[in-house]
Amino acid sequence: MILVNTDYISGKTLETLSIVKGCTIQSKHVGKDIANAFKTLVGGELTSYTEMMNEARAIATKRMVEEAEKLGADGIVNIRYASSAVMQGAAEVIVYGTAVKFI
Repeated sequence: MILVNTDYISGKTLETLSIVKGCTIQSKHVGKDIANAFKTLVGGELTSYTEMMNEARAIATKRMVEEAEKLGADGIVNIRYASSAVMQGAAEVIVYGTAVKFI
């Protein structure tokens, strides 16, 4: 499966199949939230939140690819990510793109 954020794949002629997407909502436990609250007082990276968002993007991408595979896609073009806070300490990540087949 080829994943790109462009509207083409070099050297390939594409047939558009459908839009595909994947999403997840992730959170950290309250202990991490308290530790991060103290971290904001002195500044610096909130590594547990960085890890949470990286994990969320990976899960969402996997779900999008699974949806594309069910359609028989060879790739996904125009991939975009978006995120939003659902509540304090929890974030939604959605990824979407266009599933394509090589012709």
